Amino acid sequence: MLSIIKFLKDFLLFFPATLLFAPLSKIFIFIGHFNKLINWIQKNKRTVLYSDFYSPIRRYEKRFELYRFLVEHFQLTKEPILYLEFGVATGSSFRWWTDQNKHEGSLFVGFDTFEGLPENWGGIYKKGDMSASTPVLDDIRTRFVKGLFQDTLYDFLEEHDTVLKSSPKKVIHLDADLYSSTAFTLSQLVRYLKTGDLILFDEFTVALHEFKAFSEFTSTFGIKLTPVAAVNNFYQTAFVVD
Repeated sequence: MLSIIKFLKDFLLFFPATLLFAPLSKIFIFIGHFNKLINWIQKNKRTVLYSDFYSPIRRYEKRFELYRFLVEHFQLTKEPILYLEFGVATGSSFRWWTDQNKHEGSLFVGFDTFEGLPENWGGIYKKGDMSASTPVLDDIRTRFVKGLFQDTLYDFLEEHDTVLKSSPKKVIHLDADLYSSTAFTLSQLVRYLKTGDLILFDEFTVALHEFKAFSEFTSTFGIKLTPVAAVNNFYQTAFVVD
């Protein structure tokens, strides 16, 4: 059997009949990842502590209900946290977290190009969409890092290596939308993750972007992330590091 498979693979390299299906490649890839997402939801939908599944209509404001659940369940209002947000845009979620946690030992860092998406996304949004000015906050615990994550994150981590390794609970908010941005960020942060840290995905059910990045990250690095809360039919999903 194995020899037959090898023969067929080599034959198709010489006589590439499968190229007839090339126009459908993206559809096949999407279906494969979307089915993987469906299977993941079916497996985990009853184990999350907080969920609205199934809800016929998405409401963007529900993500603040998810944040509120996390703050209350994990008692994040009074203890110091390290909040890292990737994809700040206008800063609405960033401001929400700074308002909820007033501990003087907390640190809030937002990463964004502030020039919009660096590439097309979702078949609707174009490169440059969702650009915004850098938020201005009257809070000495906050800072923003402007630029592509691939250009700025490595230097930030090197500069704050000691702080990251000894930090209190981390809340990592992934809202960059793109597979490339999300996958890169997770690969750089993996060495700093500790049990109890929280990771939030803002577009988790976009099968070829954040979900794909999540799947590859957990399988490649052997990281166990347990889903604890989800809204908008898992579009926004929060995990705790085991």
